[in-house]
Amino acid sequence: MAFYRADTEMASLLGELLNQLAKQGRPGLHKSIAITWIRYDCPNPESCSGIGTGWSEEKLIYPASVVKLIYAVAIEAWLQKDLLLNTRELQRAVKKMIVDSSNDATSLVLDLLSGTTSGPSLFGERLQAWQKQRLLVNEWLKTFNWAELKGSNCCQKTWEDGPYGREQDFYKDGYDNRNSLSTAATARMLEGVMTNGILSPPACNRLRTYLSRSLDEKHRKENPENQIDGFLGEGLPKGTRLWSKAGWMSQVRHDAAWCCPPKGNPMLLVIFSQGRQNSTDTDLLPNLAKKLINYHMEKDSS
Repeated sequence: MAFYRADTEMASLLGELLNQLAKQGRPGLHKSIAITWIRYDCPNPESCSGIGTGWSEEKLIYPASVVKLIYAVAIEAWLQKDLLLNTRELQRAVKKMIVDSSNDATSLVLDLLSGTTSGPSLFGERLQAWQKQRLLVNEWLKTFNWAELKGSNCCQKTWEDGPYGREQDFYKDGYDNRNSLSTAATARMLEGVMTNGILSPPACNRLRTYLSRSLDEKHRKENPENQIDGFLGEGLPKGTRLWSKAGWMSQVRHDAAWCCPPKGNPMLLVIFSQGRQNSTDTDLLPNLAKKLINYHMEKDSS
């Protein structure tokens, strides 16, 4: 059972939108995209459940930098259990990982979460011990007992170039051990952060501070990698408050967004798109965001 109440009208609209977008020069779109879309009927979703729909939302997909949301939540969970010291360097790394999507910062974060480091290949018992440690985030995810997290894999660093040494070995042949998430799992994790439902309120507040994005055009022009343009934020109306984490590389373009329009209740939208064509399509995610939030605002005002 989904963590939200299914809505047939939303499902119909989403299907129609995908049909329209596919006809606009996007063959195979239905098979290369996954979506979780949730609306809330109250301004404070801590006191109400969402209504929504999904498209291939349980499909496991390489999440690119969206996995950094999981690692950020894990850091706060480790801190609550006194498994880490809350140092300025740790917070600097988490902030850079989310705000700027820094891969270097992510490397340190995963090292701290797992007690591992990158380096030359390992063998025998040393390799087995290293691999066991690197799977600690996966073991933590299992404790949630969420159906949405079944099969998820969050144990790899993110790279500018690619893994080497023991990191390359850990990916296994054909990259079989690469990270994987579904839009449903990502949406439920982001909902937990935004509603104080997964960690203490102070911890969730820290994460929300990092996830907050500005839609101001001047700010976006100053930062070409703003995680707005070409992503969901670009399709949102002026005055919308946004918290999000995007992911992009040569084969995927993803975004996970919690948005509050100028008037109305929050909306949660997670979209994963795969394939080289989708990865370079800077109109797909903004178009979907625009159509879906317009529907959301119309429903709120009716």
